[in-house]
Amino acid sequence: MSGVAERLRGAKTIAVVGLSGRRFRPSHGVAEYLQRAGYRVIPVNPHETEVLGEEAYPDLASVPLPVDIVDIFRRSEHVPEIVEEAIRIGAKMVWMQEGVIHEDAAQAALAAGLEVVMDRCILKEHRRLARG
Repeated sequence: MSGVAERLRGAKTIAVVGLSGRRFRPSHGVAEYLQRAGYRVIPVNPHETEVLGEEAYPDLASVPLPVDIVDIFRRSEHVPEIVEEAIRIGAKMVWMQEGVIHEDAAQAALAAGLEVVMDRCILKEHRRLARG
């Protein structure tokens, strides 16, 4: 089993950075899927107060519980500061959604001991792993 598969199977809490309350946004659909799959989804967005029945937080530092995976739905130029926060809060993995790429931030996360997935959809990967 790959590290990604192990991490997905072992994770309980996923902080979704950039999670929108708007149902038509990709972040909303992915987070809703993750909830149905049994994960605790924590919205991280300073413009939201609650998404999918969960209290939203303005940044990762404000999340009051341990986070296993930080799933990033922000433009690539915002990734370094998010990765720095993920390292500070002790997340185990940083997941950059499709189209989100930042090599330097990925290297910083790896150097700090986090696993990194870049430019891949967590929903698609979860479905693929669930199928076998």
